Amino acid sequence: MTTPEIIDQIHELILEDRRISAKSIAEQLVMSRKRVGSIIHEDLDMRKFSAKWVPKCLNADGKRQRCQSSEKIWNFFGAIQMISCLARLVTMDETWLDHYDPETRQQSMEWRNRANRHPPPQKKFQVEKSAGKVLASIFWDQEVILIDYLPKGQTINAEYYSSLLVQLRDDLKEKRRGNFTKVVLVLHDNAPDHRALATQKKLVYLGFHCLDRPPYSPDLAPSDYHLFPGLKNN
Repeated sequence: MTTPEIIDQIHELILEDRRISAKSIAEQLVMSRKRVGSIIHEDLDMRKFSAKWVPKCLNADGKRQRCQSSEKIWNFFGAIQMISCLARLVTMDETWLDHYDPETRQQSMEWRNRANRHPPPQKKFQVEKSAGKVLASIFWDQEVILIDYLPKGQTINAEYYSSLLVQLRDDLKEKRRGNFTKVVLVLHDNAPDHRALATQKKLVYLGFHCLDRPPYSPDLAPSDYHLFPGLKNN
């Protein structure tokens, strides 16, 4: 029989060690594993969650800068209509693309009748990714605006990135036709070539407004979870 005293004992053990297993609790209190699990899930309404991954442990200065940048973005979007801001926002990010990326197991799935196993399913052999790869710089809003593949033997610096911004402006003019009147909002990461003085001058010259991005903020780069996975699958 489950009593409030037993529930409290289990709760105290969990509070002492958040990583304790239900099996260990059952052994300490001389109870069944099933009963302990029922109390944890139903009476205490608790579930086990893994630690949340974060890209880097920020120091005091980084945390302060993150708060200031986030507040600045919040105030900026608060002063202008959200729909208007999103229509002007262009996200930029970079990713490595392998020359050959083997087909995933999910991509090889086929519809088959459960009763009829003929023809037999195809066999899939393990294939390694190719050693060759290329760096793709992608600018996009509701759809991809510009994709640039870095030439072999060249690195991205402020001069190269500035030339991409000029190409972006030309592509936006072509895409938006007569709607290219409002300031374009650019959201890119804090890479050195993005923060360089020459790049900042080019942004001002082109009439772009660069949003101040908080340090180490993958949640503000939807490319990682919205654009890149589908792009690489194709």
